[in-house]
Amino acid sequence: MNVVDSCGWLEYFADGPNADFFAPSIEDTENLLVPASSIYEVFKRVLQQRGEAAALEAVAMMQQAEVVPLTVPLSLLAAKLSVVHKLPMADSIILATARSHAAIVWTQGNDFENIDSVQYRAKA
Repeated sequence: MNVVDSCGWLEYFADGPNADFFAPSIEDTENLLVPASSIYEVFKRVLQQRGEAAALEAVAMMQQAEVVPLTVPLSLLAAKLSVVHKLPMADSIILATARSHAAIVWTQGNDFENIDSVQYRAKA
């Protein structure tokens, strides 16, 4: 299973330099988990940059995979991971989602560098 960080989705949608790094995980929707918090982040950013129609299209694509809601147990795991790895809230929710499903996180966010079960590629 895979979890793509919000920055990875944005890179993919923008066809940025690292889009090919994220494409295999994003396009394999049967093995992809999407934290509900990532839908918030991606929708907000695409809405700001390209408008509501594009933001809704992005969310529709994200919903082709399994969307994982933020539950109390997931919140507690995220809080623990945030403390251990000094991660911001959104990143800790993404990591907690992955850990709770034995998934790999795909990211270009440097907060994830050197964390187990993370595939990191520096921003180009």
